[in-house]
Amino acid sequence: MTGRQLLALVGLIMVGAAVSYALQTIGPIGHYVGDMASAAQILDDKRSPQVSAGTADVTLILFSDYQCPACRKADPAMQAAIAEDGNVRIVYKDWPVFGERSERAAEVALAAQNQGIYPQVHHALMSSRGLHDAALRQAVESSGGDWRQLEADLALHKLSIARHLARNGQEALSLGLEGTPGYLIGPFVIRGALSEREFIRAFAQARAKR
Repeated sequence: MTGRQLLALVGLIMVGAAVSYALQTIGPIGHYVGDMASAAQILDDKRSPQVSAGTADVTLILFSDYQCPACRKADPAMQAAIAEDGNVRIVYKDWPVFGERSERAAEVALAAQNQGIYPQVHHALMSSRGLHDAALRQAVESSGGDWRQLEADLALHKLSIARHLARNGQEALSLGLEGTPGYLIGPFVIRGALSEREFIRAFAQARAKR
């Protein structure tokens, strides 16, 4: 291979890398599901724990598991992106796919909704070092909740919580999700963890499709 040919090859590689980077930074995130009735119904959810900010003109549906490493990694980036945007409605969908400890943590988080502290408990559990009962109690109490009240709510609402979790799983599967984390941001389904920058891009992408 001559020097000129080598330079040409290096140039092609650099162009390819630049195109790949451009696609990652300006290409679409996820895939469009705006024509799916199930997606519209999920976006319209009024029953799941949720928080709205500003005009809330973009909805982010979060499917997550408290033992999911990618979920835990993405949580601070998601919070930062939502705070920076200021106009996002987030709907939390606990989807415990990592076993019994995940199910127990999800049940505790949903029971905390009765004390109005679901978002705080959710984020506390995402950063907790464990999901044993002492850690679950710490997450509730550090969020301003009463553990005894939560245990009573768990017992009283056991069936409705189980149904809620089952519905979350059915909705995730209806969107084609295979695991956590999964997001429905506006009419786009996104699989896997996102960075803060990617969340911001996903919000803009959702707004562009309204």
